[in-house]
Amino acid sequence: MDYDREFLTGTVGVLILSLLAEREMYGYEIVQEAERRSAQALLQKEGTVYPALHQMERDGLLKAIWRDGPTGRARKYYGLTAKGRRRAESKRKQWASISGAMRAILGDAHA
Repeated sequence: MDYDREFLTGTVGVLILSLLAEREMYGYEIVQEAERRSAQALLQKEGTVYPALHQMERDGLLKAIWRDGPTGRARKYYGLTAKGRRRAESKRKQWASISGAMRAILGDAHA
C-alpha cells in the first residue's frame, strides 16, 4: 500500500528508536528489518532513514561506531545513548496510546 507521506511523518523516528532499543544496527540493516517485520508493508527509503539517523545522533539520542560488518566491510553501527533509551520508551508509550485510541475510534474491523 502506498502511504500518504504526511500520514507517515514522525513514524521513522519511532521505528528507528524501537529497533535500536533491541540492538545496535547499521542504517541499511534498519531498513531491511523494518521491511521484514512489516511483511514489506513499511518500505522505508534509505534517503529517509539516514537523515533521521544523523539528526538523532546530533540530538544526542544515538551514538555511532565504525566496525566491520558480517561481510568484513566497515559499517557505521548506531546504538542508543541513555537519552535515546528514555526517548525510545516515551515514544513507545505514546504510540501504544495513540494506536489504542485509533482502534477504539475505527473499530477492530478497521485497525
